[in-house]
Amino acid sequence: MEVIYTGLHQTPEQVVEATIQEDADAIGISILSGAHMTLLPRIIELLKENEAEDVLVFCGGTIPKEDITKLKEAGVGEVFTPGTPTKKAVEYLQETLVKS
Repeated sequence: MEVIYTGLHQTPEQVVEATIQEDADAIGISILSGAHMTLLPRIIELLKENEAEDVLVFCGGTIPKEDITKLKEAGVGEVFTPGTPTKKAVEYLQETLVKS
């Protein structure tokens, strides 16, 4: 696996642009700000607009349980909450990306 870190405080437009430029298979977003219901649906929307809807989007952070279902309905593949072992996220990616 190769990880491309784009830094803090990237806009959804910047994230999608980097994803397309790097031909990435997945986008992982760490959100602690509470803006997950704004940022993640926008990233998914931009991926669709750029014909890159096959890119897997997943996230982690302080996300309330009631928002997890909404995010998945919006197209987020998986949501990892605080305390999730990194190994679980890696296994999820390995399993999911092999299927696609």
